[in-house]
Amino acid sequence: MDNKEIVFLPENRQEIFDQCAAMMVATDPWITLGMDKERCLKAFEGECKEIFSVWKSGKIVGFVILQMCGTFRGYIQTLLVAEEFRCQGIANQILKFCENHIHKVSPNVFMCVSSFNTHARKVYEKYGFEEIGVLKDFIKVGYDEILLWKR
Repeated sequence: MDNKEIVFLPENRQEIFDQCAAMMVATDPWITLGMDKERCLKAFEGECKEIFSVWKSGKIVGFVILQMCGTFRGYIQTLLVAEEFRCQGIANQILKFCENHIHKVSPNVFMCVSSFNTHARKVYEKYGFEEIGVLKDFIKVGYDEILLWKR
């Protein structure tokens, strides 16, 4: 394996969930939304979720949580690239992985992005996501979530 290669591992290990939740509480949008580690850990719970850790050079650089059943089958629930690994194209690699994985069961890929998370919004729009709706005050009053879609 090339040290620069991105590796996606299916996850069910609590220690990885703990590490991922720690990454969440240390960065936006989770800081602005006032989410503590306990609340972030709840994101890993539930049926129909597929969780993948993302590794580069033996280090976890991010993760993604997919919702793979229900009305919004193919929903990217959570996508995080650790701050020190941002702006290296990793988010695009994660999005491509998600799109390929989701297209096995659905022609549609959905996700939400916080209205104030302008950098992430630009990344997703550049990747081809379209804004299809606004969820007002969805997680916290005063902050909207933008519903995105890509076929």
